[in-house]
Amino acid sequence: MSTQSHTSGLGLRPLIARFGFPHLLAATLALVASTILLGVAAKATGSGLACQANWPQCDAGPYNLFPANLPSFYEWFHRFVAMFAGFAIIGSAVAAWRSPSIDRRVTALVVGGMVLTPIQVVLGRETVTQYTMDILSLHFWTAVTIFSMFVVATVLVWSDSLRAGHVTAALGLGALAVPAHVALSPLEVSLISNYSPTTQLLQYGATLALLAGVIVAAMGGRWRFDDRRLSGLLSVSTVLALVVAYLGRRAVMTYSATLDGLYVAAALALLGTFAAAIVRTRTAKTV
Repeated sequence: MSTQSHTSGLGLRPLIARFGFPHLLAATLALVASTILLGVAAKATGSGLACQANWPQCDAGPYNLFPANLPSFYEWFHRFVAMFAGFAIIGSAVAAWRSPSIDRRVTALVVGGMVLTPIQVVLGRETVTQYTMDILSLHFWTAVTIFSMFVVATVLVWSDSLRAGHVTAALGLGALAVPAHVALSPLEVSLISNYSPTTQLLQYGATLALLAGVIVAAMGGRWRFDDRRLSGLLSVSTVLALVVAYLGRRAVMTYSATLDGLYVAAALALLGTFAAAIVRTRTAKTV
């Protein structure tokens, strides 16, 4: 039994030693983010059902494995990248589980992402076979949860390289993402008149940038600064970022004046919190 365990571990350890687990995790995170944005593109272009509601097949080629036209290609390519993202998630989880040198918190996060992956696959199938807004929303938020888990795991793995300047930069990224998120939304106060597929893709890109920025800032701030006021600002910004991401999506889907007002108010509060946190990093005591 021990011989089999030792032999099976030999394959992963040279792989991790050659490419590095942090790089494997970063590549997996990039694939997860790409899958989310490609899914947004497929939805925004109306391509979600373009494969004639086939899943996992499409509508052309041998056994209907390939797309027949451009709309089908959007959906097919989303599934194609999602397949590699799923393999990368599983590979990261197995590598973390098999390597005793990897932080157990990281292992728990990536294994949790692996557990959610088949659920996400089933939800992806249901968006094709049923396509209800509830299923679509659950599919999106499950993907965002996986993305957030891998952001946290990646920050933990790269924690030794994280400096105080990176915290300020992450706060700056969040501060840029907030107005972009609002400006690209279909609100009366926004700068757009047509919520086009490109606009939707950019807005959801801003969502991922916002979540990644606030996670990096919140985690790095606690490691690199010894300042209670900054810690409080980072905690508030984390909560507000989640509220803005949620209300922003709800505002797009429901077109409620009350919801729009709450969304804009939360975005302004978050922007102010980011600004205050950036100023505080200039004077706070570093560790």
